[in-house]
Amino acid sequence: MLLETYIKDLLYRYECVIIPGFGAFLTQHQSAKVDKSSNRFYPPRKVLTFNRQLQSNDGLLAHYVASIENCSYETALQKTRDFARNISLQLSAKETVVLKSIGEFYLNTENSVQFAPLNKENFNTASFGLTTFSSSQVYREDSKELTASPTIFTSHKKEQIPYLKYAAIALIALTISGFGGVKLYEGQIKSSNFSERQKANTLLENKIQEATFIIENPLSTLELTLPRQEGKYHVIAGAFRIEENATKKLNQLRNKGFAARAIGANKYGLHMVVYSSHENRKEATKSLLKIKNNENKDAWILNKDLAR
Repeated sequence: MLLETYIKDLLYRYECVIIPGFGAFLTQHQSAKVDKSSNRFYPPRKVLTFNRQLQSNDGLLAHYVASIENCSYETALQKTRDFARNISLQLSAKETVVLKSIGEFYLNTENSVQFAPLNKENFNTASFGLTTFSSSQVYREDSKELTASPTIFTSHKKEQIPYLKYAAIALIALTISGFGGVKLYEGQIKSSNFSERQKANTLLENKIQEATFIIENPLSTLELTLPRQEGKYHVIAGAFRIEENATKKLNQLRNKGFAARAIGANKYGLHMVVYSSHENRKEATKSLLKIKNNENKDAWILNKDLAR
């Protein structure tokens, strides 16, 4: 079903997507967490739920279908209603309805519609590329406190303290004077270097002014025409926290023959790489479906005007 693909696209952008006459998908942000029992780390994500009570059409899904399939709003709205009716008929027949990458619907013993998210998709764009991972537990030992034995001064050592004081003062004076001499020497070197650099620059300028460049039989001008990627609909190949990884992905796609390019970092600091850019959504959707089937099932469309 194409409509489940459209619903999935909208869940990345909105927190509520309503299927008119059936119910609404709701997303709620969940912070990153750590399961201490299994030492598993979970990135930030959107928790997906379903509310059967929200069935009134808000126009979001219908407008999105109309823009992608280039049809009228009424036609798109009828498609969403047919989609809802087909799900209801399958549920009435005691079937389990699975929406790919979203979840599954079924009837419980009381014939109430139940929804179970598949949790295979993280609809939080800020966590794109982040996955769950495990780490072994780190154990730390408490540092041992060291106790110093008391120092006992005899009367003979006390008599030597004034001499040590004077010796320390003399050492400090020698250090300061030495530091001053070093600074003076550094100043003389800098002054000498600056003077020599000025002489070299003057000599170079004179040589450039005296030189005459003559090119016999100049080569003809070579004009190249390169296709320019324009449009506000971009098929996203990936978003990377490290710019070097984005450059590697860009080179891989270009070696495969894609007109790929980097479009900079988004507001979350992720460097984005696109397969291609398109002027209208219909072309972008065709390209997206082809890439999902043959190249990358996690590709998606970004609707954004880029500064030229």
